[in-house]
Amino acid sequence: MSALRQRELTELTDADVVRLAQEGNGVAFERIYRLHSGRVYSLCLRMVADPAEAEDLTQEVFLHLFRKIGTFRGESAFSTWLHRMAVNIVLMRLRRKRITKISLDAITNPGEESDTQPKEFGGPDLRLNGVIDRLTLQAAINELAPGYRAIFILHDVQGFKHNEIAEIFGCSVGNSKSQLHKARTLLRQLLQKAQGNGAHQRSQLVPGSPAIDRPKLGFDYAHA
Repeated sequence: MSALRQRELTELTDADVVRLAQEGNGVAFERIYRLHSGRVYSLCLRMVADPAEAEDLTQEVFLHLFRKIGTFRGESAFSTWLHRMAVNIVLMRLRRKRITKISLDAITNPGEESDTQPKEFGGPDLRLNGVIDRLTLQAAINELAPGYRAIFILHDVQGFKHNEIAEIFGCSVGNSKSQLHKARTLLRQLLQKAQGNGAHQRSQLVPGSPAIDRPKLGFDYAHA
């Protein structure tokens, strides 16, 4: 079995490939990487909005997977288990960066109140009228607290269901829905604020000056 090739692995079930990787089969692990690295990278990129850091995080996830794959017991889908690992690694990176930022702010601006604490807004579910350019959308997503950002991206961008997200975070389905609602509400507030600022800036343009070329895109979670 150690001489298995990629072509032969395609004839095996995902469970068989995982089992072979757990037994130390390098070709099987490479197959897992080929199957899942794209989606893991997409998740990391959405979370950190930096291609280089997303690449680094993806490699970290699969290095961690290489060490921990033997602990997978099949109690959930392998993809869900892997994404739980990826989310945890990204969140740890974001928390370390946030702690560093808070510490630096406390040193340089000891008399100023920190605005780094996540804010929760009540209100209706996400309702986005009109159109939003991708840069504005990504900037708003980046402002979400890491936990909200993760749930929003997993559900509304990558298409995970609430029961899958609950498994990833170790929470209830109801809690997943509640956190998604809060994330959407906060995102809506951030986008409205960004659009309001943009309208104000446009109103300051000198009459007769060329119009600003702002790409207009219909809001689409899957492609934003």
